[in-house]
Amino acid sequence: MIQTSARLLQLLSLLQVRREWTGPALADRMGVTERTVRRDVDKLRNLGYPIHASPGVAGGYQLGAGAQLPPLLLDDNEALAVALGLNGVAAGPVAGIGEASVRALAKLEQVLPSRLRPKFAMLKAAVTTLPSNAASVDPQQLTVISAAISDRRQISFEYIKSDGDSGRRLVEPYRLVDTGRRWYLVAWDVDREAWRTFRADRLASLPTERKKYSPRPLPAEDLAQYVQQSITRSPYRFDVVVRFHAPLADVAAVVNPQYATLSAEGPAVTILRAGWDNLAAPAAHLASLDLEFEILEPAEFREFALHLSSRLRAAATGPVTGAADVGAPPQ
Repeated sequence: MIQTSARLLQLLSLLQVRREWTGPALADRMGVTERTVRRDVDKLRNLGYPIHASPGVAGGYQLGAGAQLPPLLLDDNEALAVALGLNGVAAGPVAGIGEASVRALAKLEQVLPSRLRPKFAMLKAAVTTLPSNAASVDPQQLTVISAAISDRRQISFEYIKSDGDSGRRLVEPYRLVDTGRRWYLVAWDVDREAWRTFRADRLASLPTERKKYSPRPLPAEDLAQYVQQSITRSPYRFDVVVRFHAPLADVAAVVNPQYATLSAEGPAVTILRAGWDNLAAPAAHLASLDLEFEILEPAEFREFALHLSSRLRAAATGPVTGAADVGAPPQ
């Protein structure tokens, strides 16, 4: 069985190398008889590979189009899921993948069973994807990083910080995390001897692989949660904590996880934690939500909310004579 399987893979490889082979040429190359070649061709056809045969002295075997990958054994729902996924990827944040997804979708649509085509056409027409303002990423960068993570190799790259400064970084890559709008790399910074989170769209050069490294203990068991903590709280001036008098599911439905972390304090109480560089932005955002909440931290945020409410009340009712002047807290 192993010998037969290896021979089938060899035959498939030969058919992919050259556009057309004669039977005697294949038999000679593989060290078998022409009868064995014919049998192996039939086995590949039974596996789903379109192998065409032309008779005559100038004839031979040719691998048909669409056989670059082995046939995928997908049920109806899986095939529709893959097709819809490819259809949606075209608007994704990975630069250059949109065109590739369209090509892959065209190939998949071509081989979809006739019973599935009307259903797919109906689903495709019913689903519309809004244009995204997500930061685009070079797919080759993601490929190199993924390979380095798999091989446990250090990588170096030019990185642009949020303030515009750039520099060379040497890191041990551990995980790529997709937040929907951006890709992040969790890595150990060799020079700074600390864990760092890097935005993939700020890589100014293609990562270069370096020497292998030994894995070290991760900064957290859940690296996706670690990235969320890093991008929603760590780099900011104010660490805002708010208590919502609403279930976690209700708050999660209106608060983007890229901007805050949520935790349930009870069946009808939710705690929000988020980092902000100014207090006007979270005040406006929280006030726009149709949910009851109270500000827990920091004290500056409570003071700012009082000042803002006074200004809004004055704007709605007109200036109040003799009202005390309320100083504006830091923004």
